[in-house]
Amino acid sequence: TLVNEELEDWGRLAVEAHFHGRRPWYPYHEQLREPGARLVGALPHEVVWMNGLTVNLHLMLATFYRPTADRFRIMIEHSAFPSDGYVARSQLAWHGIDPREGLLIVEPREGEHVLRHEDVEATLEREGPRTAVVLISGVHYFTGQRFDLQRIARAARAQGCVVGFDLAHAAGNVPLRLHDWGVDFAAWCSYKYLNSGPGAVAGCFVHERHVRNTSLPRFGGWWGNDPATRFRMHLEPEFHPAPSADGWQLSNPPILAMAPLLASLELFDRAGMTALREKSLRLTGYLERLLDHFSAAGRQRFEIITPRDPEQRGCQLSILVHDGPRGLHERLTRAGVVCDFREPNVVRVAPVPLYNTFHDVWRFARLLSEASAA
Repeated sequence: TLVNEELEDWGRLAVEAHFHGRRPWYPYHEQLREPGARLVGALPHEVVWMNGLTVNLHLMLATFYRPTADRFRIMIEHSAFPSDGYVARSQLAWHGIDPREGLLIVEPREGEHVLRHEDVEATLEREGPRTAVVLISGVHYFTGQRFDLQRIARAARAQGCVVGFDLAHAAGNVPLRLHDWGVDFAAWCSYKYLNSGPGAVAGCFVHERHVRNTSLPRFGGWWGNDPATRFRMHLEPEFHPAPSADGWQLSNPPILAMAPLLASLELFDRAGMTALREKSLRLTGYLERLLDHFSAAGRQRFEIITPRDPEQRGCQLSILVHDGPRGLHERLTRAGVVCDFREPNVVRVAPVPLYNTFHDVWRFARLLSEASAA
């Protein structure tokens, strides 16, 4: 509906829809500010929706990654989402730093699938003085592990590191308190738990201790300029960043890509992350019990590698398949199950509380058991 209304305004008003549409285009992104802030536990002026996730990570590191001879490393977790690795390595190379020297990867212990927080803290204690930026996921895309971001942020800041988080699998999945945790920056997409479709507009957080610091280095763009002088154009050619997260914007907002996100955020406001998290814990716990039941019955050829502690996961279980993993996933797909296969042998399933039911979970577990026995 919202997309159709924007198309109608475009046809009816053309460029005048910037100021006279049902939802004027000029300040369109401002409608997303407060619901986005509620979603990630931020103040409204700390949040902006723009670009895609990887673009936003690069923009944040253009500002916050300022390597010196002594402090130049970027820390990421083992098997981070590929884009995070690409971002970190290319930023290092851009600054003339060999990624083999500058990239610090925190790994699980031998024989384990997930990181221990005490190992992250120990790494920071040891390598913190040489680490410029800590860039960690909120929820690990492969294992489904939910990181204790408050704990990591506290340990990193104690070592003088800038703290940034990739919340692609955390935003809309688990409660977040970015402002209270003292995070420097964060970025997330909106096409996973936020339901906005491929290529939809991403979100970005910059803590308020930074947003009014107009001396911070950044890439300038028209929409990041102070709106008080934005339309003076050639009369005021100097870039004066807006004193908020908006100051990192480059281009004007893509209306047709923001409309689905606006609709999605309205749903999250109506449901509330507290209620969604409560249902998520029950749904995911129910799926875990069903899979354990099949395991005890000797009918399984898989194991759950996502942490068993509900506080250390969102609504994802990653299932490591020991025998014929791709064939198992193909059988699930033919049965109408929408889940995800990750090489070499992991099926990721997410009972999303906004729209999945306990019956959905029961049906999936039954189908997985049948497919495993085939």
